[in-house]
Amino acid sequence: MSVVNHIREIRKKKGITQTKMAEDLQITRQTINAIEKHKYNPSLELALKLVRYFNVPIEEVFYLDESKEEKSK
Repeated sequence: MSVVNHIREIRKKKGITQTKMAEDLQITRQTINAIEKHKYNPSLELALKLVRYFNVPIEEVFYLDESKEEKSK
């Protein structure tokens, strides 16, 4: 099971660059890039900041991919 996010899609839909988002959230652009490429899962604190930043329900940003768990059974 893994955490998947739609941050890239939401960010692009809202017309926000990685640089602008990084500045607004006071994190690095590289962190946003890693999150969008699913190489890094944000801390709970950062995940909640992202949800608030986009002003959307958490389920629109993050979800659990349970398909990996099912394949291993």
